Amino acid sequence: MAEQGDKGKGGKGSEKKDGMVTEITPQSEDFSRWYLDVVRRAELADYTPVKGCMAIRPYGYAIWELIEHALDARFKATGHVNAYFPLFIPEKLLMREAEHVEGFAPQVAWVTRGGDEELDERLAIRPTSEVIIGTMYSKWIKSWRDLPVLINQWANVVRWEKVTRPFLRTTEFLWQEGHTAHETEAEAQEETMRILGIYKEFAETELAMPVIDGEKSESEKFAGASRTYSIEALMGDGRALQAGTSHNLGQNFAKAFEIQFQGRDKAMQHAWTTSWGVSTRLIGGVIMTHGDDSGLILPPRVAPYQVVIIPIPRGNWQETVLPKAKAIQADLAARGVRVMLDDRDAYTPGWKFAEWELRGVPLRLELGPKDIEKAQVMLARRDTREKLAMPLEGLPDGVVRLLDDIQQSLYNRALRFREEHTQRVGSYDEFKAVMDGRPGFVIAGWCGSAGCEAQIKAETQATLRNIPFDSRGSDARSGPADSPESSARSGQGGGVCVKCGRPSVGDAWFAKAY
Repeated sequence: MAEQGDKGKGGKGSEKKDGMVTEITPQSEDFSRWYLDVVRRAELADYTPVKGCMAIRPYGYAIWELIEHALDARFKATGHVNAYFPLFIPEKLLMREAEHVEGFAPQVAWVTRGGDEELDERLAIRPTSEVIIGTMYSKWIKSWRDLPVLINQWANVVRWEKVTRPFLRTTEFLWQEGHTAHETEAEAQEETMRILGIYKEFAETELAMPVIDGEKSESEKFAGASRTYSIEALMGDGRALQAGTSHNLGQNFAKAFEIQFQGRDKAMQHAWTTSWGVSTRLIGGVIMTHGDDSGLILPPRVAPYQVVIIPIPRGNWQETVLPKAKAIQADLAARGVRVMLDDRDAYTPGWKFAEWELRGVPLRLELGPKDIEKAQVMLARRDTREKLAMPLEGLPDGVVRLLDDIQQSLYNRALRFREEHTQRVGSYDEFKAVMDGRPGFVIAGWCGSAGCEAQIKAETQATLRNIPFDSRGSDARSGPADSPESSARSGQGGGVCVKCGRPSVGDAWFAKAY
């Protein structure tokens, strides 16, 4: 379920000698350095003495908490419950699913000592939890009456990465991982698609990040899975980001870990299982989807502060303006708005404007003596920088409506960007020319061959992100009959492969990716 890119360098003049970011590199100069500058200057995360590991600072963690709460509510509304499983996995258990082990072996961190003693058996620090959860399910599931099991875990995982970048690819990261067991193959497939739908709706509704949902190719699927599905987003530099994955594991893990139950016909059979997850990588996605040269632009639904109130200190403002600002703060909070009153007198209003703009607060509310006289406030949108006056009468409702408009406006802008940076090609020469030019998604026919996919990657650095469900002759949501391989054999999808000219399974979406 990993979604993790490389760490950028450079960015002249963006840091002091002590490593603190003093200015933000323009996106057009160096997008990678811009990203790192924003992460550190907005105090989302910082580097630590532990190679490849980041410290998530309070402002960044607050975004993660909002993501967690919104997703957790969706999981529970569909019958899932939370649990927790061990961080350590005995080596012999990890080795029981060969394809899974092979896929993760280069990234596994091992514990070999406990205190002063050498361990009799090495313990893997979980790179994902299919193994330990599958082992426990084999104890808990005995009858068809025990099914389905719908469990989610909020946890940290470790994958020994050589090249890291905050939020996008780190040695340790936070995520949720769901693991379910079902009586039938159809129920497992339904669950796999239900979660993919939740991920897509969440990304678009809460993060204002449009995504393409579809099936991964055989070479890109999760190690040990029967089929993998993903949501793919397009970042501001035209690179794709895998934002979430949902896996139908078939009976592979059930057979490896003996998850068996007595069926309705009294015969013993193996369960059908799924796993699915998203991680703190989503924060990186929000930064790169919406941010600009001034810093973050946060969608209101995941902004720690949706509104910042900045009193204008003129005259005896602490006796006139400040009490009114506090009353507005209370009214907005009562309406459910996350609001910050920045009444620090050590900073000027201009400094505060720039600081909260950098931190991406969706709406700035300015209040001075003249505004009070006019019974109004001045509002400034972070997304458009538009300024407008709003009456104090009915202010909370007006602010809520404006936040909703900002949320939708950010989604619409990101969708327009994706549409403007998506091209369909009909020949391999055209494919290569597009990949060498303006980055973005390229839609092209693909025959289902791993060989063609590998050659395209080697020659252009573009990877097959997924095959959207509506790009084939029939709906891949139904499962095995519509896998890329079977579709290739039947010639579904129309058109030809952009690389070899054979019949295409449908339109695949390619991009250079994180």
